[in-house]
Amino acid sequence: MTDTPRDEPHPTAPGPWPGAPGTAPLGATLPTATPRDDTPPAPRRAPGVRTAALLTAAVLAAGATGGAVTGLVMHDGNATTTVAASVSRTGSTVTAASRSTGGTPETAAAAVAASVVTLEVTGTQPAPGFGGFGGGQGPVSDTGSGIVVRSDGYILTNNHVVSAAAGGGTVRVTFSDGRTVAAKIVGQDATSDLAVVKATGAGDLKAATFADSDKLEVGQTVLAVGAPLGLSNTVTEGIVSTLNRPVATGESGAGPQAVLDAIQTDAAINPGNSGGALVDLAGNVVGVNSAIATTGSSGGSQSGNIGVGFAIPSNDAAAVADQLIATGHAAHSQLGISVGDAGTPGATVRAVTAGGPAERAGLRVGDVVTTVADRRVTDANSLIVAVRAHAPGSVVTVTYTRGGTQSTAQVTLGTASDTR
Repeated sequence: MTDTPRDEPHPTAPGPWPGAPGTAPLGATLPTATPRDDTPPAPRRAPGVRTAALLTAAVLAAGATGGAVTGLVMHDGNATTTVAASVSRTGSTVTAASRSTGGTPETAAAAVAASVVTLEVTGTQPAPGFGGFGGGQGPVSDTGSGIVVRSDGYILTNNHVVSAAAGGGTVRVTFSDGRTVAAKIVGQDATSDLAVVKATGAGDLKAATFADSDKLEVGQTVLAVGAPLGLSNTVTEGIVSTLNRPVATGESGAGPQAVLDAIQTDAAINPGNSGGALVDLAGNVVGVNSAIATTGSSGGSQSGNIGVGFAIPSNDAAAVADQLIATGHAAHSQLGISVGDAGTPGATVRAVTAGGPAERAGLRVGDVVTTVADRRVTDANSLIVAVRAHAPGSVVTVTYTRGGTQSTAQVTLGTASDTR
């Protein structure tokens, strides 16, 4: 069961978040939000040719576990279920320093080409209202990308790529060799903006190998592979610009707690790249391309690449993919609090769930959380990322101030499930 409230910005905390009152509907372009001191200019999703909902900077790691794990544990009340990992992983990555011996863009592109697919999606989404009245549902066609994670047809993508098809629409997969087959949605997770589909009648596919994203280095060469603007089998080159960048997903139905602990890259990412692979020079997946930054426009048109793109780290993506394949949904860590920005570095506790992890550890309303484990907390969103960098059930050290005095607490993280 999901505790309420979750670890999310309090409703009175600074916003706005995509989909919240006062923001534009999916597919529109908002004016650039005023960034916080540590945030990039208004990022947005880079889904299909249809959408590119603006994102505000924030943070979330989706129930992440370590890199080369063989299984993960899901906690639901008193029950514990072991989910065997099905995504192929390796502990190695290729760094910028070893480019000459570890691979080239050409060899990396060739290695991953057969594992990246193009997705064509039809369905419905809420139509814009007029004069305060709802607009009902409208037809949608979308193009995005996906990554083959199992040879028997399981494909990982962004939830925002396929969500329109969840109510009875269609998903079709085109492989790098031109074959096209139907697919069905296996599981969705709006909080991490990830989903898994299964290609019908597909076998002997080449599954991608996921590298350990914890070993990524700033400046490392990476390639973005996908179908920008519907142009399948496109490869672009860049570097890892920074790590652990807070980016809100803007995913409908997920709430403001849906934020990514993103890899920022200058590899060109455009609408249609969403769900595609960010790979190292060995051709191993280090991230799932999910969002782009935009300077904003009042005209409502979709902006293209400006050199600031965001990807979900491979460790987070692989962990969620394993859960979606096994159970159809994913679980995420939580403290059991609502938080807001403190005005100074840290996140202020606005509400505490009765009987939740934070209350049991002694946290109170008004405390200002400054670190979780080894992660510095600068604002409400960075707290979400810091918490979700650990699996449910993990024991973490939380540092906070109360009345000007710094203290620490050992907190056993709870579980928030997302069935979207």
